[in-house]
Amino acid sequence: MGDNNTIKSYPTNPRAAKASIAAAYNGLEFNVESFDLAKDRNEEFLAKFPLGKIPVLESSEVNLFESSAIAYYAAALKEDSALLGKNAVEKALILQWTLFAENEISLHLGNWLYPILGYFPYMKPNVDAATNNFKRALGALDKILLTKTYLVGNEVTFADISVVTALFLAFVNLLDKPTRSEFKNVTRYFTTVANKPIFKKYLGELTLCETPLKYTPPKKETKKKEAAPAPAKKEAKKEAAPAAEEEPKPAPKPKSKLDLLPPSKFILDQWKREYSNNDTKDAIKWFWDNFDSEGFSIWKVDYKYNDELTLTFMSNNLIGGFYARLERAHKYAFGSMIVRGENNNNTIGGYFVIRGQEVPFEIYDAADYPSYNFTKIEPSQYEEKKEEFYKYLAWDFEDCVDGKVFK
Repeated sequence: MGDNNTIKSYPTNPRAAKASIAAAYNGLEFNVESFDLAKDRNEEFLAKFPLGKIPVLESSEVNLFESSAIAYYAAALKEDSALLGKNAVEKALILQWTLFAENEISLHLGNWLYPILGYFPYMKPNVDAATNNFKRALGALDKILLTKTYLVGNEVTFADISVVTALFLAFVNLLDKPTRSEFKNVTRYFTTVANKPIFKKYLGELTLCETPLKYTPPKKETKKKEAAPAPAKKEAKKEAAPAAEEEPKPAPKPKSKLDLLPPSKFILDQWKREYSNNDTKDAIKWFWDNFDSEGFSIWKVDYKYNDELTLTFMSNNLIGGFYARLERAHKYAFGSMIVRGENNNNTIGGYFVIRGQEVPFEIYDAADYPSYNFTKIEPSQYEEKKEEFYKYLAWDFEDCVDGKVFK
């Protein structure tokens, strides 16, 4: 049976897991093959699946697209499967929840999550509407689950498989503890079912969201436009009204201990302009000619949980999420973090240049900070680390697939 039924999908896809879970409840197992749309979507594939989407099921009996149809087929392979209901009422309710999972959960969740991840263009009104529609669906589901352990009957059915797999990405990426507390019955239901051995086998260990993913707008273009005229503006202000410039400055000093440090010859903003406007090989010469190891420090930064990373675009989004929570550090830090490797085998790492000799509050107060190791590079190590430092700033690794600069 296994040889005749093969699901093709990208790894860790809850929509593909839906079929594997249904098959497992029937004592069956599907083959699952990793499928790269960019490389594997050839004419032969499109002849079988004209939409060109995944997951798909290839078998000697039937070729199927649409994850709910594939999962339904897995549930129906066992005659009189309890997954599909014992009578007309149960069958209708299961169909109701399958359609609910598609139209009220997956649709709105996709329009909320995928723009954040960069799959779709981010348009705030659309994302806000999707967020509201998704939470409205959760609210309705929460009322129904007040008196239920499972959606239909007293055991897991195809209804639960459909709804729980549809909810999975939301609970992992978006629904933090305060939001989950608004939907206590849904949360109880989801965690109960998602932690069942068969669900865990195909969905993986459940790690509930601590810090929701947020959209980080691209900043590269605007930074470059702003960078060039910056020196002229500063000079103009100093010449025109030096007193006006000097008067307000003492007030913000208490906002950060870093503002009380002795002045440094290394001007961080000037370095950022050098880096933005020149080839890195030229900018790096300026860096080492001007760097002040007493006023600033260099740190190697590595993500602690590289073995848990999956798709490279999601790893890059983690970097963006971390940067988004470092808004207060822009004045005091510069960083370059990159993703190296491939899907399901990649790492996040890079370098930061930071004002002072310690990781400051402006960085360690960020919610994501505990997920990273900050290792200080001492001045005695600079010579041996220069090449690696350059490569992380230039993204000059053969296996570098993406990255983001904090400046």
